[in-house]
Amino acid sequence: MWENTKTKIPEATVNRLSTYARILDQIKSEGTELIASADLARQCGFNPAQIRKDLAYFGEFGVRGKGYYIKELRENLKKILGVTQTWKVVLVGAGNLGSALLAYKGFLAHGFEIDAVFDKFPEKIPPHRTGSLPVLPMSDLHQVVQEKQIKIGIIAVPSENAQNVGTALVNAGITGILNFAPIQIQTPRHVKVKNVDLGSELEHLSFYLSQNP
Repeated sequence: MWENTKTKIPEATVNRLSTYARILDQIKSEGTELIASADLARQCGFNPAQIRKDLAYFGEFGVRGKGYYIKELRENLKKILGVTQTWKVVLVGAGNLGSALLAYKGFLAHGFEIDAVFDKFPEKIPPHRTGSLPVLPMSDLHQVVQEKQIKIGIIAVPSENAQNVGTALVNAGITGILNFAPIQIQTPRHVKVKNVDLGSELEHLSFYLSQNP
């Protein structure tokens, strides 16, 4: 049973909740209805105690001695992660990375829809890159965000432009930012920023490979 909580949840726990949800989706597609705690932990790459601790922030889940009902736990995780609704998202940057993000079907599957695209030079973006969405000028950002009541923004611009874009998003009313630029942008405390640095992720892999040649 999921219970809303005002307790501060560790960032690592939130990351693991997404992993649990993804694995449960995979297991559910195989027709399995119930999974033992140890089996779920093994497939997620964590230990059972860690899963129980993470879920305990939000209430009691599972059946003692049996495990977790997959459909029920997945629905509860969707509520916890806030993806029982579709979130409108604004994308800034319609270059190669931005175009790839637009083409990614996984956003919609997880409850996120890119509803508007902006670029510093919209006239330079070929129409085929963004499909049915027109590329709008940055001068329209505030109006569109307010009219569509968008709360999440994606930054897919070069690092030298990322801070200005982040500031523009915040001024427009965005309170959650997924930042693909390889720099840390400065935002007010009420704005949550999630940084995705692909170079850093590869460095993590190279570290482990170097330790285990």
